This record gives sequence, structure tokens and C-alpha cells, in this order.
Amino acid sequence: MKRIAVKIGSNVLTRKDGTLDITRMSALVDQVADLHRQGMEIVLISSGAVASGRSEIKAGKKLDPVSARQLYSAVGQAKLINRYYELFREHGMTCGQVLTTKENFGSRTHYLNQKHCMEVMLENKVIPIVNENDTISVTELMFTDNDELSGLIATMMGMDALVILSNIDGIYNGNPSDPDSSVIREIECGKTDLSEYVQTSKSSFGRGGMLTKCHIAQKVADEGIAVIIANGKKDNILPMLLAVDSDTVCTRFIPASKPVSSVKKWIAHSEGFAKGEIHINKGAEEALTAPKATSVLLVGVTRIEGDFEKDDIVKIMNEEGVQIGVGSTAYDSEEARKQIGQRDLKPLIHYDYLYLD
Repeated sequence: MKRIAVKIGSNVLTRKDGTLDITRMSALVDQVADLHRQGMEIVLISSGAVASGRSEIKAGKKLDPVSARQLYSAVGQAKLINRYYELFREHGMTCGQVLTTKENFGSRTHYLNQKHCMEVMLENKVIPIVNENDTISVTELMFTDNDELSGLIATMMGMDALVILSNIDGIYNGNPSDPDSSVIREIECGKTDLSEYVQTSKSSFGRGGMLTKCHIAQKVADEGIAVIIANGKKDNILPMLLAVDSDTVCTRFIPASKPVSSVKKWIAHSEGFAKGEIHINKGAEEALTAPKATSVLLVGVTRIEGDFEKDDIVKIMNEEGVQIGVGSTAYDSEEARKQIGQRDLKPLIHYDYLYLD
């Protein structure tokens, strides 16, 4: 592997009292530095800003959750990146901060600008440390958690693998605290439903849970990138996971063998930025879900909801109102509405810009 993304979760970097675990952070930096020395390109997606700020400041009055998150992350982000900077400098390496928001992935232009920034950093041997800008990301504009962000980064940067470090060994086939449960070691590419196994409780300090990790991991693996969920509190976990023929306990999502274009990867993760809905009839749905690649044609469209511009992301809905995919539209909504049901026109969504669920 030449290029990997490593997501370090809140539960890995946070002590029981909610403050930052500097010892664990230092150990993980040592591991990343060793891999970097061996010529591997690494992007870190790091939680811990809120925990870092929480240990630094005591609010004068009781804060609502959004205000607390903004305050702690504003203070904590500076402290966290400073800590990373000092730890990497001990290895003679430089890291750089990339703060992003969900909106930055909604526009293809912003998306490519971010990608270019990180490519330049990697070319110059700088280790990007990515986090959501919690000071301005609130409510509907937030990522589900940094797992969602790490999936977007992995696909955007064309990673060979995404390693998601949590505080348990992987995905269990039951409750992790049950002695009869064991870690599912491999999950094949495809639509395996893991919801019956996965606990739906959120992590103690993060916003997401294991089910979120599974959904992200499956989507990323479907796009041809290996995904590993493992325990970041284990000593030397990264080199052990990445060793040839590694038998370290973890859950590995086997990547699809057929590569996906960079545009399709962007579209696959853009559902949250959809500006409208394209409703299609049964015949159009059958054509789209058949083995042969097919575009969304206006002749099969029954109605269009929302206002959108050309190239915006839209959801594709079947007759029952169930979403079957997302795509980038070749028309604006006004023009598309005028052409509903018409034959022999350019596709509303070309199959190169279409991702089916």
C-alpha cells in the first residue's frame, strides 16, 4: 500500500474523564511517523478537538450543546494541532491542518480545491491532519461524525486503504461485552446487512456509532478501497494491521475489484447535498437497475421536485417514493420540467454521473 487514510476516533484519544489522552496520541504519531519513513503517504482524520478544549477551559455559565461544542473546539483545535505539530517535529516531520465542512464536499469545485490542497501537502512530505471545523458546523450542516468525513477523504484522495481506529477490536457478531461474541474478521463487498449484529448506541465522546462506521465502510469498499476497523488503543496497531498476511484481530471490508471513476466516487458521497428529486416510472427504474449501464432519460421521468442548477446533485426516486440513487443533472430544474416525458433528448443524468444505491 502506498497511500492510506487513518481515522482516529474520539474514544481512542479521550480518557474516561473526557480529557485528551496525550500518551495514546504520542504512540499513534510514532506509528504514523514510522510508516511515513517507509515511503507511505498518510492522511490523518483526527477527532479530539472538543476533548482537548474541554480540558483547557471551564465555561463560566451552563452552555447549550452547540455553544459548548463551538467553544471547546475553537480552543481545542489550536491545542490539538499544536500537539500534533510538536510530536511530528520530534521525528523531523511536518504536519499541516486541514479544517473542512460538509458544504465543501457539496460543490465539485470546492471538492477539487480541497483535493489539490492535500495533494500538494503530500507531494511536499507534509502529513495532512483533517478535522471538521466544529466552530461553524452546526446541526444539519454537520457530518454524522468523523467516520463520514474519513470516508469522503479516502475516496477523494484515491486511498489504497482507510483504517478506522475505535476503542474495540472491530465489528462483533453480537454485543462486544458478551463473551460468546466474536469479531467478524472479513466482510465481502456488496450489500451485507450488518444491522442485526451492530449495537446502535453512540460512542461516549463522539457523535457516531458502529452502525455509522459499517455504512461508511461498505460504501468505501464498494468503491474499491480496503477498509479496516480496529482497536486504536492497542500498542503498535497500525504496523500490525498493515503487515503482509497480518492476523491482527480487526474487521476488514474487502474492496470491489472494479475501479470507480473519481466523479462517481464524489457523487456516491453527495446524497446529503441533493438539491432536488427526480421521480421516475417503473420502466425507467427497471432499465436503471438492469446489468447494462443506463442513463436517466426524460421520457421516464414523471415529476421533478426542488429547484436546482445544471450539475447539481439530485436524488432519484422510484414510483413508491423510495430513493434508488443520486446523480449530477445535465439540466437545471426549470428546463428539465419543460422536457418531462420527451424522447430523443440528451439524458437528464448520464450514467457516468450516476450512482445507484
